[in-house]
Amino acid sequence: MTDPTTQDSFPVPDPTIVDPSAVRNGGCAPEANLSKRPSQGDPFSMDRDQEMRITDSVEGQGSLLESSMRLKPHEAQNYRKKALWVSWISIVVTLILAVAAFTVSFMRHSASAFGFAFDATLDVLSSIIVLWRYSNAAAVHSAHREYIACVVLGVVFILSSLCILGKAIHDLATKLLPEVDDFLFSVSIVSGIVCIILAVFKFLLGRVLTSRALITDAFNSMVGGIMGFSILISAEVFRHHPDIWYLDGSIGVIIGLIILAYGVKLLLDMVPRVRQTRNYERFE
Repeated sequence: MTDPTTQDSFPVPDPTIVDPSAVRNGGCAPEANLSKRPSQGDPFSMDRDQEMRITDSVEGQGSLLESSMRLKPHEAQNYRKKALWVSWISIVVTLILAVAAFTVSFMRHSASAFGFAFDATLDVLSSIIVLWRYSNAAAVHSAHREYIACVVLGVVFILSSLCILGKAIHDLATKLLPEVDDFLFSVSIVSGIVCIILAVFKFLLGRVLTSRALITDAFNSMVGGIMGFSILISAEVFRHHPDIWYLDGSIGVIIGLIILAYGVKLLLDMVPRVRQTRNYERFE
């Protein structure tokens, strides 16, 4: 007979307990450890790095712009403040230029001066939109906020271009002759120089922050600078060749068409991206 005390001295091992030496010798890992591995059917077990790469996508598939991968947080905030300062300066300066250009256009019957005045007003509105875009420090890399600002800019561009085209076509149809004097020359020179300087600063900031809104604002300022010099050119040509009176109105038509085309392109590019990033914005 078997001694019952012998059976108690050698108890049967618990099947749930695995000797660590068995694991080191190529045995099976404990079932408890296996349970810590994510199951293949778990939708929440996707790789976090891959999820962040998807989120950081720029082309309307994520919620962050490319600047989020280029700039450190303090650098991004520094450039954001610079963008706000440039926008405020642009608002003040272009508002003064718009008032002066509207005065010139009505006093001297200049279609290009009227076009520049409207473009300067558009520059004020676009700078205000950029102010809204960067007013939230936490949204400096927000793609959804960026695309909304661009959509608003596109609408403003289209409305302004229609006004410019209407005035220029009306002046060409009625053969309205521009009047040239020193005041017109001074306004055109100052406007051209100031707008081009603003355009350069806005473009550089837009490249660093990968901001389409800032680059669009820079484009508008550049158009304003070109229109400022075009006033000077058309006035000088008309002074020496009165038979080329239509140059002033023709420049207004060309500028209006350029702004219209840019506004339409902006809407076509940005409206789908606003829809794509809307869901990401909700989760944030």
